Amino acid sequence: MLGIYFIGIVFMLISMGVSARLKSKFKKYSQTPLSSGLSGREVAEMMLRDNGITDVKVMSVAGRLTDHYNPSDKTVNLSEYVYEARSAAAAAVAAHECGHAVQHAKAYAFLKFRSAMVPALSIASRYMQWVILIGILMIQTTPVPLAIGVALFGLTTLFSFITLPVEFDASKRALAWIDQRGIVTTQEHAMAKDALKWAALTYVVAALGSLATLLYYVSLLMGRRD
Repeated sequence: MLGIYFIGIVFMLISMGVSARLKSKFKKYSQTPLSSGLSGREVAEMMLRDNGITDVKVMSVAGRLTDHYNPSDKTVNLSEYVYEARSAAAAAVAAHECGHAVQHAKAYAFLKFRSAMVPALSIASRYMQWVILIGILMIQTTPVPLAIGVALFGLTTLFSFITLPVEFDASKRALAWIDQRGIVTTQEHAMAKDALKWAALTYVVAALGSLATLLYYVSLLMGRRD
């Protein structure tokens, strides 16, 4: 069990470092006024219109860095710090979330796959820790519970990795659009790209942490079989 604690601590520290860096970058770029003068809400609404999307609403939600696209009710939810802000960071985040709406409208394969996984993932997430714990306690008796737990954890790891192309593609769409539309200057584009890069790294760290944990559980299972 010491191994899993070590992995957890290492990736927790890495995640904290990346998160702190993201918040620092976002704060810095939020202080730079956008030359076009557009708010995050206006950027989002413009990107949706340009892509012919008329059934998605742009909403304001409480919190910081709580921005997300909800495919179930077709809403682009921007945090209060992005919704009315007129900065490179706000433009980047707003366009990124609209990038997900564009993916949804165009049936982007990885987004469809990730969405299809959600029902199974919700079940796996609810029970896997208990199944894994039981499996570890019973490992000298039978490998079956741990094998089931590993399979469930493998599903969550797959979901983490499927999320990566979804996030990278949304950022790619966002950066291309704000350039083509003249939303940002060259300097502001660099800021937007940097902010989205650090946001994407949080998903990379989460995926790698999940993979490392999965491999640890697999090693326990294979050790039992040996």
